[in-house]
Amino acid sequence: MKPVIVIKVGGEVVAGTEVGVLAGEVRALSETFFDVAVVHGGGPQATELQSRLGIKTRQVAGRRITDAATLDVMKMAVAGKVNVELCAALGAAGVRAVGLHGASALAVHAKKRPPRVVTGGGPDPIDFGFVGDVAGFNLELLSTLWGAGYTPVVACLGADDTGATYNINADIVANQLAATLKAAHLFLVTGSPGVLRDVDDVTSRIPKLTVDEARRAIAAGQITGGMIPKIEEAIAVINAGVGTIHILGNLAPGDLARAVGTRGSVGTALVA
Repeated sequence: MKPVIVIKVGGEVVAGTEVGVLAGEVRALSETFFDVAVVHGGGPQATELQSRLGIKTRQVAGRRITDAATLDVMKMAVAGKVNVELCAALGAAGVRAVGLHGASALAVHAKKRPPRVVTGGGPDPIDFGFVGDVAGFNLELLSTLWGAGYTPVVACLGADDTGATYNINADIVANQLAATLKAAHLFLVTGSPGVLRDVDDVTSRIPKLTVDEARRAIAAGQITGGMIPKIEEAIAVINAGVGTIHILGNLAPGDLARAVGTRGSVGTALVA
């Protein structure tokens, strides 16, 4: 098998004009000596659909509670609308994209997440409902697709052997897939141009961070907000054998190839 690149994309990227640039980047990387997998979320689309259907969004400490109605929304919005639109954009760029979700031959094998205490959620364990943890991937399916020249596009829904489906955070799916495959590169495409020393100053981008430097930056308050869990999860993946994790956004043509060629030239590269 070729070296692997995993690219995680948020729903806001799929809904914006940047998706065309992303599609061109995926094609360019796929035409080199890499196998590419794309993992996506769809939080904004799910929240919008919930609002239109009159279903209240419930969150604890920033984490979505997935009851039965919300799970149906995730199926429709993430495995439906977002996956179709992302595959269509990739197809328009010449990528042979194949949309998958957890129930696609257990592409993402999952188990229900047990109730747990979470930071900011109070002292009692929280049951997040139909939320899952990754138990594994159908690597035979992915290998078959890559061998035939296709690019898997994986929605962040998992499934188990009983047919139950679960909502899973897209960052977790991408991180775990990259760790399982010992990916050469994991791209986390966000709304930020990288890790910033000052969130209000895009010129304060940190080009490269080692694991130790990232931990010190978090402790010193230089990395804040939603970037903290993203970095902490990325550190665990680096320790599992992923080559480089790139946190980047506001893509321009050629950005991903440049980041592969010179770590830290675009976004922030997290290395061991």
